[in-house]
Amino acid sequence: MSKMAYRCYVLMVLGIVVISSMVASCGANLLQDFDLTWGDNRAKIFNKGQLLSLSLDKVSGSGFQSKKEYLFGRIDMQLKLVSGNSAGTVTAYYLSSQGATHDEIDFEFLGNVSGDPYILHTNVFSQGKGNREQQFYLWFDPTKNFHTYSIIWKPQHIIFLVDNIPIRVFKNAERVGVPFPKKQAMRIYSSLWSADDWATRGGLVKTDWSKAPFTAYYRNFKATEFSSISDEAVQSNEIDANGRRRLRWVQKYFMIYNYCKDLNRFPQALPAEC
Repeated sequence: MSKMAYRCYVLMVLGIVVISSMVASCGANLLQDFDLTWGDNRAKIFNKGQLLSLSLDKVSGSGFQSKKEYLFGRIDMQLKLVSGNSAGTVTAYYLSSQGATHDEIDFEFLGNVSGDPYILHTNVFSQGKGNREQQFYLWFDPTKNFHTYSIIWKPQHIIFLVDNIPIRVFKNAERVGVPFPKKQAMRIYSSLWSADDWATRGGLVKTDWSKAPFTAYYRNFKATEFSSISDEAVQSNEIDANGRRRLRWVQKYFMIYNYCKDLNRFPQALPAEC
């Protein structure tokens, strides 16, 4: 993270703490915050709990989940994605509840052949309904270094951030009949798996298993829970003027798909929240 991005991050976190009443939980040790849930020894926590890795081979992928559930808060995690030829792989990092009417807030990183950019896929599910995809290229190589991917989840909106730069805001549109995730607590999940039937160029490019195992790395998890949000805090907007400029910059130059502009997919009428 650059010095400028770090300063912006500190200012934003301090601003949130001043505005609202919170209980912050800093995950100093990944062993204390997460359970390795599948993939046998393909999922590992090492360096005394400071680093977690997920691996994928032709037999299986792997995954983990948080020990705790969260209802509103800010989630930060640093990831370094699968390097080299990652075509056909998907690294998913998301919040989700359980059941047919689950809520979910997604980051998914769709791999690509060497030299081609990753696609960052975002989605929001409420009461089991998703189909709210926005996709982006990143303005850096996410395989060279760790970068911070964050979700701010409040009753009035969900903000997706990359290195503290907002890339997407999903606003509460219950006033026009659109369900919004605000009643179901969610766990944090992540998995690395093969989806070469669709992940890279619609499935045209398959996974090259001679490059396996594919590995992604995680560190510096932090969860800041919003324990008692005042009316002022609920109405507040974490994105200042500089953040709004950055949001417009990302959406102008790096967004490659927006469901709210897909008239072929929604020929009768765009979704109400659009």
